[in-house]
Amino acid sequence: MLRKTDFYIDGAWVPPTTSKDFDVINPADETAFGVISLGSKADVDKAVAAARAAFDGWSKTPLADRIAKVEKLAEVYERRAGEMAEAISTEMGAPMKLATTAQAAAGLGHIKAFIRALKDFKFEHKLRDDTPDEYIIHEAIGVCGLITPWNWPMNQVTLKVVPAVGVGCTVVLKPSEIAPMSALLFAEFMDEAGFPKGVFNLVNGEGPTVGEAMSRHPDIDMMSFTGSTRAGIAVTQASAETVKRVALELGGKGANIVFADADVAKAVKRGAIHCFNNTGQSCNAPTRMLVERSVYDEAVEVARATAESTSVGLPSEDGNHIGPLVSELQFTKVQDLIQAGIDEGARLVAGGTGRPEGFNRGYFVRPTVFADVNNDMRIAREEIFGPVLSMIPFESEDEAVKISNDTSYGLTDYVQSGDSARTQRVARQLRAGMVVANGAPRAPGSPFGGYKQSGNGREGGQYGLTEFLEVKAVSGWTTTS
Repeated sequence: MLRKTDFYIDGAWVPPTTSKDFDVINPADETAFGVISLGSKADVDKAVAAARAAFDGWSKTPLADRIAKVEKLAEVYERRAGEMAEAISTEMGAPMKLATTAQAAAGLGHIKAFIRALKDFKFEHKLRDDTPDEYIIHEAIGVCGLITPWNWPMNQVTLKVVPAVGVGCTVVLKPSEIAPMSALLFAEFMDEAGFPKGVFNLVNGEGPTVGEAMSRHPDIDMMSFTGSTRAGIAVTQASAETVKRVALELGGKGANIVFADADVAKAVKRGAIHCFNNTGQSCNAPTRMLVERSVYDEAVEVARATAESTSVGLPSEDGNHIGPLVSELQFTKVQDLIQAGIDEGARLVAGGTGRPEGFNRGYFVRPTVFADVNNDMRIAREEIFGPVLSMIPFESEDEAVKISNDTSYGLTDYVQSGDSARTQRVARQLRAGMVVANGAPRAPGSPFGGYKQSGNGREGGQYGLTEFLEVKAVSGWTTTS
């Protein structure tokens, strides 16, 4: 049993002000494998005080020196990436291959991408070439409170911590209490990399206590949150008292539009695999598949076959299978929504309620496909966060766009078509922060974020740096007395 009850504050591991043990559950067998402590407002106050004391010196540290620390972090992370993959796999159930090649690798990839972005970013420049007396300065916003989720833990920790400290901010991180071990390991990496005390601080805890205290804290200048829309609203409301900046990366209900002129079999299989990846626990998953009526029956058959060929297995096993959901709460939610799909009249073509064959414990679920879904059903409107695909037929391009945009979310949509003019035309009409056409990968540094209730702000690359910067305009820059 791992016991990790200390917090990382002011460059040292310190016990909580008041001990409150919390079991960390292995979702594959439903047993506790670790214990952390849940923090309190007093712990947040200590961490914020440390970050505030460190801010002046760290923000004035030369950029080259800050980049050198981030480069050292990359070295430490790369050397200990195996430990990170093991931690992620155990705490949230990602199979080891996924934990190694995607989950842990994403963190290292973001660190390296931010190093490049920091080297390229112009922190000071003239407003325009024809305005030499108007100078623009980008300055670190201050102390940042960072709240990260359990589904892609290192992806989100590095997307927040690295740009923040890279531009000169100091931070207090609250990782998910459900999957905290990877963040505690990351704190070891930061310590080994030699960041000055107080630059990075970590306090474990629950949203209504630690998250609330961070959001309301008058000495935190910015909150960056990734998680549910409900929790994002709570962070925003609490932060409003001090008019701090709030950046939100929230849920999604991505539409995947498959036109008849696409390679239908390839597009549908790719979309279903993406939906099931990470056991469906990704905010940008293409969970609504909209298919042109003339190829709809073919698409349903391909999706059914893909679901039935998707194996479910233990996280510790090697392979391309999917693992369990992260928690009992998530398992119950997904089961309830699968049942709701059945009750509302969607046609179940693969999967369904209950655990897969061969499992009598663990939060394992069956890869599930519903056909003949309409956009008013709960499975089409709510973020399920499980391996559940909803298929909806459409007749025309305009109808596909209308159905896609008929959602409170707007994170990532997908378009599959052999007609590049159509792809571009549809992409322009989709109300989403990101559109993926024909499976093309997103480039490193591409801005990640959404419209509507999927959040605000952008993460990654230079866009991610600007989230943590204030903009100062100075007139009369070249004036001499």
